[in-house]
Amino acid sequence: MYEATGTIKLIDETQTFGSGFTKREFVVTTEHDKYPQDLKFEVVKDKCSLLDSFEAGQKVVVNFDIRGNEYKGRYYVNLSAWKIQAADGSSAVPAKKQAAEPAEPSMDDLRNGDDFDDEIPF
Repeated sequence: MYEATGTIKLIDETQTFGSGFTKREFVVTTEHDKYPQDLKFEVVKDKCSLLDSFEAGQKVVVNFDIRGNEYKGRYYVNLSAWKIQAADGSSAVPAKKQAAEPAEPSMDDLRNGDDFDDEIPF
């Protein structure tokens, strides 16, 4: 188990492959080094939704494992994240972001009393 702290630089969309496998990549810029590093992490399968409550520019702590494999004589390394939390200990987008999103309209908001017809349209 490893841990990295930094600022989210990029969150990619979820990728779905023909086999049904899904993954999502994101980049975190570390700040504790003399020279900041951009580290690319990935989350797979049901962990893809972990990134839904985060946004670029947010400080996070990422817990991850290092995965390596060989394919046709070449070697690859992946940083596989399994836990992501805001650096302040929360796991959600800041409240100001959530409050700015419009509320979902109710059925009464969508229905105009004059144009409501109970008849079947065919």
